[in-house]
Amino acid sequence: MKLLFAGDIVGGPGRRCFARWATRYKAQGKADVIVVNAENAAGGRGLTPALAEELFAAGADAITLGDHTWDQKDLAPYLERDDRIVRPANFAPGCPGRGYTVIETPAGPLLVMNLIGRVFMPPQDCPLRVADQILQQHGTRASMRLVDMHAEATSEKIIVGRYLDGRVSAVVGTHTHVPTADECILPNGTGYITDAGMTGAKDSVLGREVQPILQRFLTGMPTKFDVATEDVWLEGVLFDIHPQTGRTRKISRVREPMT
Repeated sequence: MKLLFAGDIVGGPGRRCFARWATRYKAQGKADVIVVNAENAAGGRGLTPALAEELFAAGADAITLGDHTWDQKDLAPYLERDDRIVRPANFAPGCPGRGYTVIETPAGPLLVMNLIGRVFMPPQDCPLRVADQILQQHGTRASMRLVDMHAEATSEKIIVGRYLDGRVSAVVGTHTHVPTADECILPNGTGYITDAGMTGAKDSVLGREVQPILQRFLTGMPTKFDVATEDVWLEGVLFDIHPQTGRTRKISRVREPMT
């Protein structure tokens, strides 16, 4: 089963680039299923129900989120209605939505789990223990399992990959918007990368216009960080996963221009 994971979508430019390449990857048989992190899709902060539907129409089979989950107030009710979208599972109990979902793919069911880090991030429940709970309760529903680990610290992402090695098909790091070059298959068959990168403008600072952020660093004064629009790329990871064993057979980075 060929699974494309697209890195964090940033604003309108990222959404349009994702739509272009998601359509192509499915039409050309390069991807059987597509999962995307969209927590920056709404002007760089959060996601709206309308934009979630836009991404599903473009080819996304599931959407993951992160620390900007609650930035758009109308998303919370939507999370209760559509089980194709997940927020971090280790948010406090009682938060709207769900931290995992199981979607049907041409090769069988795929469990998609979203976790968020605790290092240099607001306090949350332990991602390792929450992952254990989900796998214990729902792991038998799907042999193919994908985890989006949304975190600042590379060490925390790596330890989640190592901890889950052999129990999930793939662990993908998100949040820092800079793709890492450490894609690998861990000893027990889990595909891993510390950060998938972003789907947005590369002539930017993490998808935002350069000058306002430069002024913030120079002066410390608050500024508006507008979404950048130039040199837009889709970045992500393509996994080849064995449908029966759930192990990753091949992993490769993806980088596609907005052409």
